[in-house]
Amino acid sequence: MASFRYTFQKVVDLKSSEKTQAEWILSSAIGALAAEELSLEQLRAKQQEWESKLLESSQIAVPLSELQVIQQYLDYLVTCITSKLKDVLHAQKAVEQSRLKLSDKMKDEKVWLKAKDHARDRFQYAMQIKEQNELDEMASVRFMIPTP
Repeated sequence: MASFRYTFQKVVDLKSSEKTQAEWILSSAIGALAAEELSLEQLRAKQQEWESKLLESSQIAVPLSELQVIQQYLDYLVTCITSKLKDVLHAQKAVEQSRLKLSDKMKDEKVWLKAKDHARDRFQYAMQIKEQNELDEMASVRFMIPTP
């Protein structure tokens, strides 16, 4: 019996490879988002730490210049947090775009795999018909030959 060979197997392999590549891109985008969110949380923790330092310093006798330095650093941290929020939004958009691309690649691969399955089914059906015809031929030849 002949074996099934799909003529578009290279296309199926390419679509599978594209899907795998899209999965890797999504994975790296999720990693970048996690890193940005971690960095944001660290900045917020640092902001809280310096706000408590400012509060403590304002309650005890500390030179005004030191309070100004702490406040300037807090202003800098607020600027960093604002910038980091934008980075997190960009990372979230990148993750969403990667998810959409992966979804498209998965659909594309599924279409080609279904086409391959249909081609295999047609091949198997054709082989069954051919085999049945051969069996019918053998039976009719056997019927035609007289038995001694």
